[in-house]
Amino acid sequence: MWPADPLESSKLSKKLWASIDDLIRKGMIRGFGYFLEGASGYAIGEGEAADTFRNVRMFSPFIEPKLHEIIRYEKAKETIRALWKALATAKK
Repeated sequence: MWPADPLESSKLSKKLWASIDDLIRKGMIRGFGYFLEGASGYAIGEGEAADTFRNVRMFSPFIEPKLHEIIRYEKAKETIRALWKALATAKK
């Protein structure tokens, strides 16, 4: 739970920001920002599933993210083309 006391909230924010800064320096986070309402935001990360799991768990229970794995555009096109080709071949 996020601290109600402004001083404790400030201390926690500084610790979380230091962790985020470290992950950015290491290249594990490629983009980070807040949505305008100030209570949520986004992070774009890189790495294996275990790395992402560890990085996300570092912020628990203060931040509970929703994760969405991304397949890069070129890889998605390649995969979809292979799928269509396999389906067309199977129909013959």
